[in-house]
Amino acid sequence: MYTVDTNAVIYYLKGDTSVSKLFDEIIGSGARLYISTVTELELFSLPSLTNEEARSIDALLSTLTIIPLDSRLARLAGEIRRTYRIKTPDSIIAATALSTGTTLITKNTRDFKNIVGLTLHQNR
Repeated sequence: MYTVDTNAVIYYLKGDTSVSKLFDEIIGSGARLYISTVTELELFSLPSLTNEEARSIDALLSTLTIIPLDSRLARLAGEIRRTYRIKTPDSIIAATALSTGTTLITKNTRDFKNIVGLTLHQNR
C-alpha cells in the first residue's frame, strides 16, 4: 500500500511515463493508493487548472482512497512539522503515510527523508 505525494499525482496527470507505469502496476496488483485531503486541496488549487484537468483529477481520485484530516492526524502532522521543520502540507502528507502504514511515493525526498519511520519510494 502507498500514499501518494501531490507532486507524484501532478507528474502522473501530466503523463510522466515512470509515474504512470508505477501507478498502473500498483493499481493492477490490487494494492491501495492513498492520498491526503491536503493533496486533493493542492490539486484543485493549481492556478492554471482547466476544466479538463479538473475532470482528470476527479477520475483519478475516484480510484484512490482519500484520508481525511482528523484530530489524530492533525496532531501527528503538527509533531512532524515541529520536529522536522517541514511545511504544513508536507507534514500532513507524511502523517497520512505514517498513520496508514504505507510507503510514500514522491518525486521530492528532500522534505521527507529524515522522518523516522517513514518509508519513501522515490520515483525518478
